[in-house]
Amino acid sequence: WAEAAAPDGQTLREEEICPVLLSALEGRFSRQRVLVLIPDHTRTFPLPFLFRVLLEALRDARALDFLVALGTHPPLSDDQFHALLGITRQEQAFLEGGRGLTGIPGSCPPVRLLNHAWDDPSSLVSLGRWERDEIRALAGPFWHPSLPDRVEVCLNRAALQCDHILIVGPTFPHEVVGFSGGAKYLFPGISGPEVIHTTHWLGALIGVVNIIGIPDTPVRRMIHAAARRLPTPVTLVAAVMDGCDLAGLFIGDLYTAWERSVALSAKRHIRWHERPFRKVLSHVPPMYDELWTAAKAMYKVEPVVEDDGEVIIYAPHLATVSRVHGRYIYEVGYHTLPYFLAHWDRFSHIPLGVLAHSTHLRGMGRMENGVEKPRVRVVLASQIPPDDCRQLNLEYMDPASVRPEEWEGREAEGILYVPRAGEILHRLK
Repeated sequence: WAEAAAPDGQTLREEEICPVLLSALEGRFSRQRVLVLIPDHTRTFPLPFLFRVLLEALRDARALDFLVALGTHPPLSDDQFHALLGITRQEQAFLEGGRGLTGIPGSCPPVRLLNHAWDDPSSLVSLGRWERDEIRALAGPFWHPSLPDRVEVCLNRAALQCDHILIVGPTFPHEVVGFSGGAKYLFPGISGPEVIHTTHWLGALIGVVNIIGIPDTPVRRMIHAAARRLPTPVTLVAAVMDGCDLAGLFIGDLYTAWERSVALSAKRHIRWHERPFRKVLSHVPPMYDELWTAAKAMYKVEPVVEDDGEVIIYAPHLATVSRVHGRYIYEVGYHTLPYFLAHWDRFSHIPLGVLAHSTHLRGMGRMENGVEKPRVRVVLASQIPPDDCRQLNLEYMDPASVRPEEWEGREAEGILYVPRAGEILHRLK
């Protein structure tokens, strides 16, 4: 066990981070094949720096596989991998040949860079099934007949072909599980589609406002139930970010290290407000290059929007709804949970994870005399054209008409501007 946490308002320096990682990991995996699970570009995380420290700490391993815990996110190209890890094409060739990188002492095991393929059955292995009674017990009071009766608990087979799994990633408030990180890198990070869809739909049944920023949730318990089926030992390196810097690092077992990181994430990543806002401008950073992930700009502010208020998702760089799920999203649009449940016969063929995403972005609402009444207006200011927004059941705003500087400093007027939206959660006291 090792950890480091900066005092309030401060972050860790590199000379504080390296000794913690090296002391915790050096020599622990000698001659072992280690699978390292890492996030993709949709999480703020200093992977180029940490990648080199990990190579040094794990230099006596027999082999190192770095697998991106994509869930259903699109696979990374070679160029995207290089940007993610801060390496060149030539350096990748050196790593694959076991020649290491300049500046890292000692030998280096062969290193492979891998994408998770959630929809490729040949890349998955089953850890058994959840039957109806277990699903119902895990869901607790939020169980609903729309949840499946049976779930095959599948995982990327690389997780069973290694001697040890090392999860390295940040912890943030999360719309589906409460807080991200930890076992979420296994399920749904490198899992098969059934667990992905089931956990996300259970999160939708609970509702974003009722789950985000809460550590102990039915979805987290479901993920931990799946993780306990995995025979391979797991070590977690859980990080907490403050902007682009590390505020804390917790290294240990899968559950304790995660719990420690959650406690710090709750301090660093939740902003508490005295009163709700009638308008919010959520400014989406470029790392969210699809609405599938940019929707976090809504998730993280919905709790502080008053009834009949408005959230503008300002993403002038954004032109894609979802590369993987776009056709389904265009078919169903964005709607509240009561709308889907009221018309279940029309939508039961749609993957549950897609329906969950739809409800998360549209927010809470109700059905009144057969008419959908969302609690919040959601406006999209992006490169997605007005006709598409209408088809998606979202309002459109020309992004060129938005001037973020005009939104700053107006909280007393009931207007909130959120720069770099998507990772900081806003809640009411």
